[in-house]
Amino acid sequence: MNHTDLKTRVKTLEEEFKWALDSAEDEAGLEAVRIRYLGRKGIIGDLFKSLASLPAEEKRRIGQELNRIKHTFQSAVTSKKKTPEKRAATRIDLTLPGDPVEIGTYHPITTVLRKIVDAFHRMGFTVAQGPEVETDYYNFEALNFPKDHPARDTQDTLYVEDEFVLRTHTSPVQVRVMESQQPPVRIIAPGRCFRRDTPDATHSPFFHQVEGLCVDEGVTFADLKGVILNFARSLFGSSMEIRFRPSFFPFTEPSAEYDFSCFCKGKGCKTCKGTGWIEISGAGMVNPKVLENVGYDSEKITGYAFGMGVERIAMLMYEVQDIRSFYENDVRFLRQF
Repeated sequence: MNHTDLKTRVKTLEEEFKWALDSAEDEAGLEAVRIRYLGRKGIIGDLFKSLASLPAEEKRRIGQELNRIKHTFQSAVTSKKKTPEKRAATRIDLTLPGDPVEIGTYHPITTVLRKIVDAFHRMGFTVAQGPEVETDYYNFEALNFPKDHPARDTQDTLYVEDEFVLRTHTSPVQVRVMESQQPPVRIIAPGRCFRRDTPDATHSPFFHQVEGLCVDEGVTFADLKGVILNFARSLFGSSMEIRFRPSFFPFTEPSAEYDFSCFCKGKGCKTCKGTGWIEISGAGMVNPKVLENVGYDSEKITGYAFGMGVERIAMLMYEVQDIRSFYENDVRFLRQF
């Protein structure tokens, strides 16, 4: 091998070795590569013998390059030999039983929310959604809340800016829907709400609510009562009772608060405070002012609206006596559902 051929051979040797090493699929193939390049009669050994024909300066330079390549090849072969051993140590034994896999479930609030939506779907209601950060107009003004109403006070409402609040109810969704379509309207608006409540067994600053709205010609309070009673019994059975109590809300007239009978049957628990009833939320006939705010003819169109706290429904359904249990992320509690 002449001087030029030797220099060219050394230059291309690393590329050939890398390809050969990558192609070795098992221990025998790897050993064949080692013998071919690093064995006593291998390619690198033959190249070292060819150095004798080179001038002293070229011999020293190419000799150093061959030594470097030899050590690189030896390290590469050793490294690849270790890889199958590591794989063998972590190989999966398919004859062994598999590790148990934890399967998640719906949170109880999500489960109850889905049941509520299903119940109202069966009565012809559709689902509507809206933003959680609302304008003062949709959260209060369009719903006939006067400027001096206590609900606007910062003690009750979480303000983002002067004209923006974290919605205190999902009623703004009702206004947005009525603005976008003419009667008949028959919707429920599920979602999260926020108020400055002090946490206790039945209150939380963060909660879920479902509000309903039915607007059309000839809608009456009797329709409202029938819908609420049908809903209560569809979730809790025919023995569930409801009651309406006179109340006041700016967006309904007449207004009422409605309760469901407690699972303790009046024997006394901290959920119902011994009364036998759990307050669900408010309801009533849509105030004509609200209908006019969205462009409806209040002389021709009537409607009812209602709301309910999902957590309170869940407390009834699962006989949970403290609303805070739903938010503590205690796996022992959640596994019950």
